[in-house]
Order: sequence, then C-alpha cells, then structure tokens
Amino acid sequence: MKVMVSRRRALFFLGATAGAAAVAAGCASGSNDTAATATATASATATQFGGATAAPQETAGPYPGDGSNGPNILIESGVVRSDITTSFGSYSDVAQGVPMTLELTLRDLAKNGAAGAGMAVYVWHCDRDGSYSLYSSGITEQNYLRGVQVAGDDGKVTFTSIFPACYSGRWPHIHFEVYDSLQTAVAGQNARLTSQIALPQDICEAVFAHDSGYARSVTNLSQVTLASDNVFGDGWDAELATVTGTPSSGLRVALTVGVAEKSQNTQSDNGAGPQSGGRPPGGPGGGAPGGRPPR
Repeated sequence: MKVMVSRRRALFFLGATAGAAAVAAGCASGSNDTAATATATASATATQFGGATAAPQETAGPYPGDGSNGPNILIESGVVRSDITTSFGSYSDVAQGVPMTLELTLRDLAKNGAAGAGMAVYVWHCDRDGSYSLYSSGITEQNYLRGVQVAGDDGKVTFTSIFPACYSGRWPHIHFEVYDSLQTAVAGQNARLTSQIALPQDICEAVFAHDSGYARSVTNLSQVTLASDNVFGDGWDAELATVTGTPSSGLRVALTVGVAEKSQNTQSDNGAGPQSGGRPPGGPGGGAPGGRPPR
C-alpha cells in the first residue's frame, strides 16, 4: 500500500489547528466483474472535522463549461438534473458506456462537519471516448455528462451517468464544483470548492475490459498511475472513491466530501488552477496547450 501525504493538506490541517494526520490509500488490480464486486476504497486516517476529511482544491482543467474557459452551461435552463447521460436544451445526444451512479455526501467543515444541506454541486467528466462535451471535436454542440444537483438535508447529491474513460496522461477522474447554494451555482460564479474524484484501479480495469467502447482506455491506463498523475500525484486520500457493483449490472461511485471555507482551500501542488482564454485544442481526449495532458 502506497502512503501519500500532500503538502497542501498538511498546510490546511495546521491552518485549521487540527492535529497531525496519517494518510493511507491504495488500489488493487483486477480486470473482471468478480474483481469489480469488491468494494474499492481509499483508507484515510487524516484529521477529520465531524467525521469528514477536507477535500483538496484542484484545477478545473481546460474543459469546465463553467464560464472560466469558454462556454458556461451553468446559466442554461435545464442544467439542474440528476440524469446527465443525455444532452439537454437544443441538443439531444446520449453518452454511451457502462452505467454509473455517482453519490456525493457533502460535509460543511465550517459547521463542524454538519451535512451540507442546500449546497449545490456541478459535476462534469469525459465520455467513453475520452472526449468532453462542449469542447472536443464532434461534440461541441452537445452538453451531456454535465449537470447540477442540490444536496438534501442529509447532504447527499446523486447523478446518473456513465463511467468515464482514461485518456492519455490522466488517471480516470470526475470533476466537480461545490457552491453554497443553487442560486450561486446557476449564476455561474464563486464556487466554494473545485476538486476531482479519482476512480480505483481495479474498477477501471474491469470496466475497460468489459466494454469494447473503452478500448483506448486499456492502453492509456497502462501508461499512468495515481502517483504519476498530474493532479492526484501529491496525494489522493480524500479523493479516491468507493465503488460497488459490476460493469454488467452498473456501478455505484461514492465519496464523502469535506467542504472547507473557500479561504482555507489550498491549491494542489500539481494543479495549474482554472484556465482562461479560448477553447483548448484537441479531439477525443484532446491535449492541453504545450502538449501537456488535460487536467
């Protein structure tokens, strides 16, 4: 098991006058439904607030669709939805892939880890080809795999989606932003937290082996690790999801997200921060400027 403690978390816990933290996270290997039925978890023993570990601030990457780099889906009618497999508005395509339910449980660390009731979450990720709607070649006129949900009294939000691909240079992941309210989210500004979710290796291998539509992901996954990833490489203890189910029956991806005050969020050592300017180049899984893999 690989032990990773990032500098950004050490700084956060010191700033919050929390105690020292020991963090452990690991991934098992497997490539079939049997392996995928086992629950894959990140084992974190870092200092917690009300039972929740602070989620790190990460880059939104070049394909956010939140107005920081080109299109802003957050101000579009219809963005508040739980099923994000389909495009909405004037678009109609449906993303194909292994079914996935994403459940995030929000904890407000400014309120001693109380349930993040009323917080809004914007989620987006690539499709089975490693492409991002609104940006990648051939799907600039689609907006699937993007949507907003508002947390209930229990702090939970749930999305119906498909398992994302592994594109060149990045570990399989899901992007999300947390806002204090739906009103703030649909205004398309002032996210309290921007972060990413890492997916366990054994689950990724099982999905990519199960569905031939993920063929390129098999090769791409073999060329990257969590430790070498340009976002998760400095520690993934608070970002590695728990996954249950199988590729044939559908997967449930879950993560508890501790949301600190915006002023206390510490940028990842690996992240480049939100990117601005025009749309980045690239087709499916397209590269970011300068030949770097997109984040």
